[in-house]
Amino acid sequence: MLPTVSKTHSSPSTSRPDSMFPQYLRRIVKWQQMDIEYTFWQMLHLCTAPKVVYQHTKYHKQTKNQWARDDPAFVVICSLLLAVATVAYCAAYDHSAAHAVFVVISVLLFHFLLTGVTLATCCWFLTNAYLREEAPNSHVVEQRVEWLYAFDVHCNSFFPMFVMLYVIHYFLSPLLVAHGFIPELLSNLLLMVAASYYHYLNFLGYDVLPFLERTTFFLYPIGVIIVLSPILILSGFNPSRYFMNIYFSQRV
Repeated sequence: MLPTVSKTHSSPSTSRPDSMFPQYLRRIVKWQQMDIEYTFWQMLHLCTAPKVVYQHTKYHKQTKNQWARDDPAFVVICSLLLAVATVAYCAAYDHSAAHAVFVVISVLLFHFLLTGVTLATCCWFLTNAYLREEAPNSHVVEQRVEWLYAFDVHCNSFFPMFVMLYVIHYFLSPLLVAHGFIPELLSNLLLMVAASYYHYLNFLGYDVLPFLERTTFFLYPIGVIIVLSPILILSGFNPSRYFMNIYFSQRV
């Protein structure tokens, strides 16, 4: 007879991430324990073939018995790249070293970490509360979305958006912050593509989990973005000028 597990008992996939989180944090300062090469491979394929990355997530589940990464390299490298990109903006547009330090810290904290924690927590709650499939009987192991996996999904989705809105935007910024219809159109299109791709990757991250249903919910924001973008363009709103003025009002 096959062994069974009661639905009321915690499965390894639900209990293990709690014990892994302190170890995950400790490894942030230990470069020798990070797989840097694999992290850059993931970053490249998130921009070109994101489904391949989530296929490897399935392999990780099979070998490590958890969906979340146990390697903080992705978060560390993404934070460093974001800091470098922000420093480049400060070098081009800022007016003081002290303000540049403030901009770098605020971008790292608010644009990436705090926003990521908030979005990951919301998605973690929504998936566990409303999108999990009902177990057909009491002998099936109950599975839940790990919070750390929800944060991984955010980080994966954030990186291509970072490439578009921080790297590509940086080189196009002299054009995008200018006055006129063309800068407004290009700025809105860049924001629309970046935000839509973020939500598409969010969808892929949760769609790969076999115990979730109705994951197309994560594609709904793309429809809202497509509807809002023409309205913003026709209203004359330039997101590049708006956000650049928040940080560099004396230079834009």
